[in-house]
Amino acid sequence: MGAAPQQVPSGQPAPAAPVAQADERAAEQPIVPDAEFDKALPPLSSDINAPLEPMTLEPVGTPPPAAAQATAPATAVPPVTPSPAITPGTTPPAATPATAVPAPADLDQPLPPLASFDATPLVTVADKAEKTPEIRYEAVVTGLDAVGLEDEFKAHWVLKSKGKAENAAVVSARAHEDEELAGRVMRAAGYYDGTAVGTIETVPNEPGRVRARINATPGKLYHLGTVKVDAQPTVPPDLIANALALKTGDPIEAGRVQGAEANIATVLPQNGYPFVKVGQRDILLDELTTTGDYTLPLDTGPRASFGGYTTTGRLAFDAHHVGVLARFKPGQIYDSRKVDDLRQALIATGLFSTASVEPVRTGKPGPDGTEQVDLLVRQVAGPKRSLSVSGGYSTGEGFKLEGSFTNRNLFPPEGALILNVTGGSQEQGAGATFKRANAGKRDRTFSAGITADHSNYDAYNAFTGTVFARMSYDSTPIWQKKFTWALGVELTGTNESVYDFGKPGNVRRTYFIAALPGQAQWDTTDSLLNPTRGYRAKISLSPETSVQGKASPYVRSIAEVSGYYPVSDSIVLAGRVRAGSIAGIARDDLAPSRRYYGGGGGSVRGYGYQRLGPFDPKGDPVGGRSLNEFSLEARYRFGNFGIVPFFDGGNSYESVLPKGQDLRFGAGIGGRFYTNFGPLRLDVATPINKRKGDGLIALYISIGQAF
Repeated sequence: MGAAPQQVPSGQPAPAAPVAQADERAAEQPIVPDAEFDKALPPLSSDINAPLEPMTLEPVGTPPPAAAQATAPATAVPPVTPSPAITPGTTPPAATPATAVPAPADLDQPLPPLASFDATPLVTVADKAEKTPEIRYEAVVTGLDAVGLEDEFKAHWVLKSKGKAENAAVVSARAHEDEELAGRVMRAAGYYDGTAVGTIETVPNEPGRVRARINATPGKLYHLGTVKVDAQPTVPPDLIANALALKTGDPIEAGRVQGAEANIATVLPQNGYPFVKVGQRDILLDELTTTGDYTLPLDTGPRASFGGYTTTGRLAFDAHHVGVLARFKPGQIYDSRKVDDLRQALIATGLFSTASVEPVRTGKPGPDGTEQVDLLVRQVAGPKRSLSVSGGYSTGEGFKLEGSFTNRNLFPPEGALILNVTGGSQEQGAGATFKRANAGKRDRTFSAGITADHSNYDAYNAFTGTVFARMSYDSTPIWQKKFTWALGVELTGTNESVYDFGKPGNVRRTYFIAALPGQAQWDTTDSLLNPTRGYRAKISLSPETSVQGKASPYVRSIAEVSGYYPVSDSIVLAGRVRAGSIAGIARDDLAPSRRYYGGGGGSVRGYGYQRLGPFDPKGDPVGGRSLNEFSLEARYRFGNFGIVPFFDGGNSYESVLPKGQDLRFGAGIGGRFYTNFGPLRLDVATPINKRKGDGLIALYISIGQAF
């Protein structure tokens, strides 16, 4: 119940104000007077870079200064401590002053050494338990085979047909991933309503085994409704429609749609639109009709024609020579295939570390309403100098080691200096050649040089010097051409040992020879270094004049056809026939080095080099004016290795035309090691109809196939 108001007798002092009123008055008074507070502040420096004032920390338990006690607010709340119950009418006990709690003694002690710490991990009961046995499972997928998608799904699924896992949760997680995969596979094929559910079930009477099922329901296949491309008009008008190749009623397959769009990005730059931009497609699906309306935004950019060339970077040659390599002329409609061809031609020079070609808008008008587009060639010239070494061995020729130094751009553009040296047991020589690639025209090569050579074979011993010049249209590993040709001129002086049947005996004679060699070849094979299909037909013709006391004109000719037929992916049948003739001169008036010989690694294997044909009375070959040869090989390749059984035949004759009689045959087997620069060849052969003096085994080691 409420308390009655308290009456105060008159004349007596009023009682103290309630606590609440006292607090209000105290709150109105400052805790510390402003003047005293400002006086207590330390002096501040105007230098912002000056160090901070030192701070003095009082130890724990130190009583506050008297001034602070004097100015402490009257309403400060002391720490709450339990107190005994107070009976009304009694005086409460005096407050006990607070005392500091002493810190634990071990906090002041140094930490124990690290080496004394026990790092042995705790072992729990779970750790001591035996490892949970693995679960083996089998996986089954249903529903996808009916729409032809099971193989696509199984090419990427996680479960696979059989497997094992640490526990059932892992199997369930894999099944969940395959659920999502099945959904993606169905949507990519046009089944947008398709669903897939994965379940895990135990296998009766087989503990530790479960069966995972992926049950797919493809639903209905969606087809394209309307097909619309938002683009500018093109020339010809149906260029985009033909390139897109999508029509109403086609299944909405992701691969089909993406391939059609990629085809636009490829075809339009090939037909005059280098700056085409394919936008983001939109397909609006209708669940009732299971169709999707397709819309593709497309920015064709301007129709363009070729303009000029600009080049930048570390240059190997200037923009003018870039135009020599191009297979198009200014004013022609832009074609990205020709631009790619130009980039490959730049790389084929061997002068660049990197090279790129990109179209650049000029805003200048071109023919037929097109815009002229320049080609920017970015060049980074690579090393110009290179060293190469090759070697081999064959019966009759002995060992031979060849080395060359090349500066490919000593005389820009593409003017190379090539220095050659040959060292061998039966041949030594050196030479220097100047070679201009792409000489005024793409793939046309001019070369000129000088060589000196010493040859010491059973057929002849010769010291020969030659000066030559040659113009050719050649194949390269990047562009293997069907038709190639070469024309040249040679001036040769040679001092050779020759058997004089009139004496009889060997004599030395000097010959001066002028020749105009020419060659033409038709090639349909798939590789220059290691053909596996197609054929080659080559004819060489060289009108020559030999001056040895008198001038004796004659014509050297040789024809060769080789063919390659793949029996399987690993076996290729290869064959070759060759025939040659020298007309207009007697054999003994010819320099021995210009006659035809048979035998050796590139001829009839099983016989020594130049050991097929007529012999002198001492048993040394003297060569002839005609030649015929054939070779058959079965090339079996496995990885980078191969085995090649072969059968060869042929001979050389004193007559102008070769004969079909007195053929010599050789057979053997070879090994191949295939590298990126051609196969390394090792052939071992034996003569079949062996003559007196022929060896039982002939060995041939070189680079490249025999033909």
